[in-house]
Amino acid sequence: MFNYFVILVIQLIRIFEFLMFARAIFSWFPQVRGSKISELLYLATEPIVMPFRSLLDRVDAFRGMMFDIPFLCGFVSLMIVERILYSLVI
Repeated sequence: MFNYFVILVIQLIRIFEFLMFARAIFSWFPQVRGSKISELLYLATEPIVMPFRSLLDRVDAFRGMMFDIPFLCGFVSLMIVERILYSLVI
């Protein structure tokens, strides 16, 4: 029973990873920024990114950078949690 729950959580994490990847790709196109899909991606993924954004906004070196470091931290943390959960199933 535990394995099925962990597999379900892993699948949900993969869906969030896909949504975050789509958000990153959509951010490259300025004509898509105001669309409904862009807003949906933002609303779905921002709860993952926001803790890293509030933490890293305190560091002056991360402000005004070309890359969205809090977004990258959120994406990498999802990947790490997925790997940890996957190791529990095996």
